[in-house]
Amino acid sequence: MASSNFAYFSLFLFLSSILFAFQVSSTSRHVVINNHSKKGFKVSLKHVDSGGNFTKFERLQRAMARGRSRLQRLSLVANSFASLSSKDDDSNNNVKSTIHAGNGEFLMQISIGSPSESYNAIMDTGSDLVWTQCKPCKECFDQSTPIFDPSKSSTFEKISCSNKLCEALPMSSCGDSNCEYMYTYGDYSSSEGFLASETFTFGEVAIPNVAFGCGNDNEGSGFSQGAGLVGLGRGPLSLVSQLHMSRFSYCLTSINEDADSTSSTLLMGSIAHDDYNNIITTPLVKNPTQPSFYYLSLQGISVGDTQLPINKSTFSLNKDGTGGMIIDSGTTITYLEESSFSLLKKVFSSKVNLPVDDSSSTGLDLCFKLPSNTNHIEIPKLIFHFEGADMDLPADNYMIADSSMGIACLAMGSSRGMSIFGNVQQQNMMVIHDLDKETLSFAPTQCDKL
Repeated sequence: MASSNFAYFSLFLFLSSILFAFQVSSTSRHVVINNHSKKGFKVSLKHVDSGGNFTKFERLQRAMARGRSRLQRLSLVANSFASLSSKDDDSNNNVKSTIHAGNGEFLMQISIGSPSESYNAIMDTGSDLVWTQCKPCKECFDQSTPIFDPSKSSTFEKISCSNKLCEALPMSSCGDSNCEYMYTYGDYSSSEGFLASETFTFGEVAIPNVAFGCGNDNEGSGFSQGAGLVGLGRGPLSLVSQLHMSRFSYCLTSINEDADSTSSTLLMGSIAHDDYNNIITTPLVKNPTQPSFYYLSLQGISVGDTQLPINKSTFSLNKDGTGGMIIDSGTTITYLEESSFSLLKKVFSSKVNLPVDDSSSTGLDLCFKLPSNTNHIEIPKLIFHFEGADMDLPADNYMIADSSMGIACLAMGSSRGMSIFGNVQQQNMMVIHDLDKETLSFAPTQCDKL
């Protein structure tokens, strides 16, 4: 096989860490911030485990555990439409709920109210509603900051049942003319309260009249990392839709970087430009049954010089809204439909000249035993063939190595039905969502330098 079909996975020892990192070159862009809200704004993102005194490999395992839970949630979301559409046995006087994705891997700092109070909220591209915990609490989970008190803000206002945003809630009810909501999640976490509007501040940009869920009955462990959630999905309740900003992007730092000293970046509005070197662009696909998710058209996968014999329909959306592939900031590793992942494992293994590790000690499906006293291994290239865009992944976007255990693992797994393009595969890429053009673009970027 030609050497051009291989990537060199270089391993560098760090005294304070058990994880190795692959060094790749990339372009870097510095965005000049204009604080006018019509231009957009920039927000720093922190990984949910930053400050937790975890080793890098421990962070990965914690993130994978959350990712498996999120995969189950997202699968429930995708599969719930048919069952919900066949049932309508709740009266209009009761709060209805459906299943939502929830949780995530990155926190964004926001400020709410006048005067403003700062909170860390989970950024979630897989859901729409913006919400935080509110006083007075019937039940609230612990959070690191004081719970938002609407009575102390001069700009707080409840939203009426006749408001179109109340009508946009998937499930809602009316109580004392106020719009009530309930969101439930696959792990029995939930948020219940009323819809309101308030001034939100992002960085130095204050934006009035942002609709959000004021949750005074919140249960479960799914949101313990933050004080709520900021939905960046495609639905009318999301922050993206409310601000009428048709373009946003994020740049996620490598899982190999020190989470306590680096931050990722979210850009909203026109400052989320697409003037980058080596940019690739693919169409976004709409799923009428799940309009909030960002679906991509994955048409194939190549390992080295071998294009896997995967039927193109494997990653296609089914008529009932199941299947397909979404891109998600809140899922750590990529999950591929199980038959395609089995093929990938088989071909990838055949092209790596290392013994397979079957200990299952990492939680990853495919691992190799590392030779002693080595600082690099040769692995096959991995290319995702999206419609109109071939993504040649950098090696550290799909291989993880652990020095103490002497193993290197493929950072991917299998799923049934829906496939997910996870955030490890997106790291050190500017990921640009253009909702006017209905496209998604990737541009190599050193995200810790923004």
